[in-house]
Amino acid sequence: MDAIALIAILALSALAFYLHASKRHMRKAVSNLGGPYNIPLLGALQLAYRFDPKNIFQIPTELKNKYGDLFKLWALNRLIVISGDAEFNEQILTSSVHITKHRLYGVLHDWLGVGLLTSDGQKWQSRRKIITPTFHFKILEEFLQIFKQQSEILVECLAAKADGKTTFDVYPFVCGATLDIIAETAMGTKVKAQTGGTKQYIKAVTDSFFRMTKMLGWRFLRVHLQSEVVFSILHPFKKLQSMKNLRIMHEFTRNVIKERRKALEVTLGSQNPSAGTTSETEQILGTKKRMALLDVLLQATVDGEPLTDEDIREEVDTFMFEGHDTTATALSCTLHLLARHPRVQNKLLKEIQEVLGDDLESINLMNLNDLKYMECVIKESLRLYSPIPIIAREIKEDFKYKHSTIGEGVLPAGSELVMGFYVMASESKCFENANEFLPERHQQPAKMHNFQFTPFSAGPRNCIGQKFAMYEMKVVLTNIIRTYELLPYGEKIDPLLGIVLRSSTGMQLGMKRRAT
Repeated sequence: MDAIALIAILALSALAFYLHASKRHMRKAVSNLGGPYNIPLLGALQLAYRFDPKNIFQIPTELKNKYGDLFKLWALNRLIVISGDAEFNEQILTSSVHITKHRLYGVLHDWLGVGLLTSDGQKWQSRRKIITPTFHFKILEEFLQIFKQQSEILVECLAAKADGKTTFDVYPFVCGATLDIIAETAMGTKVKAQTGGTKQYIKAVTDSFFRMTKMLGWRFLRVHLQSEVVFSILHPFKKLQSMKNLRIMHEFTRNVIKERRKALEVTLGSQNPSAGTTSETEQILGTKKRMALLDVLLQATVDGEPLTDEDIREEVDTFMFEGHDTTATALSCTLHLLARHPRVQNKLLKEIQEVLGDDLESINLMNLNDLKYMECVIKESLRLYSPIPIIAREIKEDFKYKHSTIGEGVLPAGSELVMGFYVMASESKCFENANEFLPERHQQPAKMHNFQFTPFSAGPRNCIGQKFAMYEMKVVLTNIIRTYELLPYGEKIDPLLGIVLRSSTGMQLGMKRRAT
């Protein structure tokens, strides 16, 4: 027995030595970077497991102050480089080679497949090329009608809370509106999330969005749970619940694709005239002349072959996620901040009245572009509360960089890069009174690196829907601010990490209707 134990110990020791030695070249490559003490093989687990979804906004800032804007740590023999350095990030973000998302995004594969958000290489390039025309200004102009209609419904839904006394979390209301907007623009169908329409789908979507984003933030901070197998074994009930929600969401999307395909065949003069020409088709199509993302995908080809229904589902579900939750967070945080800064709120109201007057129907892309102060307000909210506070990449091949202070260096293949956008956007050296809500700071060219503040990311993998999101937020804010005075009630935002920013206290405020 002693001999067997001795052999096992020797074998494990040999394996440990091999694993540690196999990363020798990586340790040498990043020896120019500072970082916390690392135990061989285990790395800085004593630090890594201190992270939780709340202090993730505090500890990296402390490490940055101690080790610099670019530093390293190891976790279970994995090299992780953390960057709050704009000069370094520019070189990564503008690269057409280093575009592979972090392995953690794999937890989204069951939900979103391998679409625009999670794919890389040739597949990502072809999908990006297909989808880019969807955000042409002519199509965005058509989407304005949806923005207007759904923001009007949102204003009506908020009326019950706008008594000047009630404190409430505005996020669920805004979330319903952004879900309605993205469903109609991406799928061409109405889910009526604000008025209790497709209840089963809405519950699945909201549950899945909340659970998935919360779970992703949690798993991001627990290295062992980034394995799907380990997670399924240790947390089977969480896995089963998410699979149930995903089945509902996928079934709904597939049905919409099927009906939309039939309706599109009729619209394009297909040889199948018997397919859905009734009011059912009109309900699926929504507004007949309006082109939804789904229509673009149904007519797209790659190497002469049309996309499969599963290819299309990946992209539609990706847009339902990216175009709904992030915008809801951004809008809710903006409303929360406006409620606490009456000077800014009054200045914004004055601009709305001067540029748009009282007629919502007069809104178009041109006069929305004239809402310059509103754009500053949105940017400042994004600076303080970025909906996507962190992004991460896998370095698949050696990345050589040049830095004005660090000099030349290499991030070796196999390393993992985490970029903290929230750290850069709160840098006191670049933003005077960085913790204050001062939209005016965006009216003048900032004396800082261009990549210090990138709310929609940058480079080849920047947010493809940033113009869509900005116009949507402008229309919704216009309708709310013109109708209601926002009041500084309730607790302040208490940020939590998810793939999308959360708050343990919600986004609280009060409202009262403005005098007409």
